[in-house]
Order: sequence, then C-alpha cells, then structure tokens
Amino acid sequence: MPRILGIDIPGKKRIEYSLRSVYGVGPAKALEICVKAKIPLGLKADKLSSEQLAAITSILQNEMEVEGDLRRKIAADIRRLQAINCYRGVRHRRNLPVHGQRTKTNARTRKGKKITVGAIRDKTQRRLQASGSPKEE
Repeated sequence: MPRILGIDIPGKKRIEYSLRSVYGVGPAKALEICVKAKIPLGLKADKLSSEQLAAITSILQNEMEVEGDLRRKIAADIRRLQAINCYRGVRHRRNLPVHGQRTKTNARTRKGKKITVGAIRDKTQRRLQASGSPKEE
C-alpha cells in the first residue's frame, strides 16, 4: 500500500479511485491530480513509481487543502457559526439538521434514537418515574 501524506491508499485499486481515501479528495479532484501529475488513468496504485508519488504529494500539499488542515478549517467554521448565534450555528449546537430538512418524521441520523415524550399511562411506570429511578423499557 503506498503512503501519501501519512495515509495508506488502497494499492489494488486504480489511482483515480484510491486517491479518494484522502480526506478532501473526491472524484473530480482525483482526476485533476492525475492529470497534473501526468499519471495515466487506470494505473494501479501499487504500480506508482516514487517520482509519481512525490508529484501527487507535492500537488496535495501545495495546491489543495486536505486532511488535518481541512478538518480544522471546517471545525473552525462551525465554531464561528455557533459563536455568532446564527441559525445554522444553533442547529449545529442542538444536533439538528442544518440545511432545511424536515424533522417531524425523518432526521434520525442527526437526532439519534427516538425517545417518547409525554404521559405515562401505566400506573406502576408512573410511580417509578416519580420516585426518580430510571425508566424501564
């Protein structure tokens, strides 16, 4: 497995697909990197020479924001939104969908496991809840 910027990229895959394992590199960026580094498409990542690996590394370091730098930038952007109390920042803070999706029925990935809120109909459960012991499921 070749290493690029400290990340092991899959060696058995074609280079345009294995470059996507680097955070911040998608399909279009991977093709752009291959063209700039003059690497033939379809070449397996294991077959790359050290010069080609060096060319890919220099392109990723100098021309693109990937891995740790990109993660830090995204985290800083989210913190800024939360600090200025804008709508998107509040949605991030409450772990709710940010981009206008509906939340009445969907958004379980973002909201987490469903919890029932409301009256407890069973008298024994109500007594347990009032005494402060954890609710049995």
